[in-house]
Amino acid sequence: MNIKNKSNYNFMENKELEVMRHSCAHLVAAAAEKLFPGAKFGVGPVVENGFYYDIGFPENISDEDLKKIEKEARKMAKKGLGFERQEMDIDEAIKFFDKQCQDYKVLLLKDLKEKGTTKLSEEEMQDLGSDIEKVSLYKTGDFVDLCRGPHLESSKEIGAFKLTKLAGAYWRGDENNPQLQRIYGVCFESKEKLKEYQEMMKEAEKRDHRKLGKDLDIYSFDDEVGPGLPLWHPNGTVLIEEIEKLAKELERKYEYSIVQTPHIAKEELYLRSGHLPYYKGSMFPPMKLDNETYYLKAMNCPHHHKIFGTHKRSYREMPVRLAEYGHCYRFEDSGALFGLMRVRSLNMNDAHIYCTEEQFEEEFIKVLEMYKYYFDLFGIEKYQMRLSKHGKEGLGKKYVDNEALWIKTEEQVRNALNKADMPYTEVEDEAAFYGPKIDVEIWSVIGRQFTLSTNQLDFAVPERFNLTYIDKGGEEKTPICIHRAPLSTHERLIGFLIEHYAGAFPTWLAPVQVHLVPVSEKHVEGAKKIKQELFDAGIRVGFDSADETVGNKIRKASKQKIPYIVVVGDKELDGEDWMIRVRGQEDQESMSKDKFVERVLGEMKERK
Repeated sequence: MNIKNKSNYNFMENKELEVMRHSCAHLVAAAAEKLFPGAKFGVGPVVENGFYYDIGFPENISDEDLKKIEKEARKMAKKGLGFERQEMDIDEAIKFFDKQCQDYKVLLLKDLKEKGTTKLSEEEMQDLGSDIEKVSLYKTGDFVDLCRGPHLESSKEIGAFKLTKLAGAYWRGDENNPQLQRIYGVCFESKEKLKEYQEMMKEAEKRDHRKLGKDLDIYSFDDEVGPGLPLWHPNGTVLIEEIEKLAKELERKYEYSIVQTPHIAKEELYLRSGHLPYYKGSMFPPMKLDNETYYLKAMNCPHHHKIFGTHKRSYREMPVRLAEYGHCYRFEDSGALFGLMRVRSLNMNDAHIYCTEEQFEEEFIKVLEMYKYYFDLFGIEKYQMRLSKHGKEGLGKKYVDNEALWIKTEEQVRNALNKADMPYTEVEDEAAFYGPKIDVEIWSVIGRQFTLSTNQLDFAVPERFNLTYIDKGGEEKTPICIHRAPLSTHERLIGFLIEHYAGAFPTWLAPVQVHLVPVSEKHVEGAKKIKQELFDAGIRVGFDSADETVGNKIRKASKQKIPYIVVVGDKELDGEDWMIRVRGQEDQESMSKDKFVERVLGEMKERK
């Protein structure tokens, strides 16, 4: 079911859970310190469904040690330990943690003192806060941590938790730094909720796109090609082509124009757009060509701005909608790479809408309509939009310095969300540097959450490119630009769909829609003729002429989750009704060849 309440959806619940999970992270750290004296603590932020804590142990701990930490944390929770807050001057705090031999806390504090907040990661800022004069410490039992809070009053208020795994983690994500051990945990308000989550994760493991992607021959990675650079096999390429066809049909309906842009561009382009200073860390290293510096394209927007600016525009041709299936490259940290969900080579379902201020709301609503269409088509019943707004302290640094325009545009986005009847939440200080943005969060059929894509309102960059149009009064005006990518990247969307459907794609999307199994050698040639007929009708057909039993061939095809399997024997070749094995059904269906072809083509046309 859809989330119906709007701007405050689960706000209190999520905040309360966040506090509980943060408190649980401190409790686990306290247990780890008690069992392993001399441990050095990094950061322990809240993440989706739980938390992690990076710890440098005197000697690496094992999974058995992890169980001991969990057991000790449970014992400590029952004691009703408090989370006692204390404020310190930053110099005092540095001395305190130095005396405790907590080197990583000292480094964090020194960075905070010397560099403010600009050099710190989001996870580190969860611990530190933004005040560089004073910091807060929290004491749990004998454990003292650097933290901005808030926390629960007592450890007895922590619901149900479970430590899930150990992983390696370089300090600050830099492989040149010491490697710590990361303890992952989940935490929920009740045992029932924890059990639900554990059941979901069991099902998610079966649906893992990394495993199914290999089993279904969809994609692969290769060390000689490079990490995060997927190779799409024929089955995977079918998925890409069908999704592109879908998107292009809908974009044609909404009067988009398709464009193409190069994979590289000069440094000046990204300096002008403002992307390079903000995103340089995520871009591949520059290359020198003809004494010029070039970068691999990490985003399509500057290229589209250039296309819009090739000639003078009139208000009569506004809005201008430019769409591209452009290949982009982002240098993600190797530790952040995760199957298709986080890659270095990505194909963006991207578009930019240039419109007048008066047209913005209508155009944004149309984009939201596209999302609703896709959600309905893919059976995504639960979703919400996350409206990310600016933070006052970041004006002129993190964000374009025009607070009045920020307030105005955030209200415009909010109005569009309300008129489109879209569920959403609001968060502070997470906007793009050039305008408010919307992160689209969706849930798979088993309840697993994904961030699909981002939509952005850009009121700053068009001016940097001197983009204008002539209004009714003959004056030059700067357009508003809407960045949108309803289908995300092909990589992330397909990763989601593999897990959402458990690899059993609907007929229209399935790489192989019908699989033919000849009964014996004497039926092979006749089955080949049927295959050609189906192929000529536009159906994607699989064929198995291996010298194996019919039962083995059916089992192999079933494992590939093909919608329809047809065994071809004497009756089928003589023109009698076919016995159709339908995926997910125990009983076979009987129908003529013509009726079967009509059925498959109908499902393809209606995208079922």
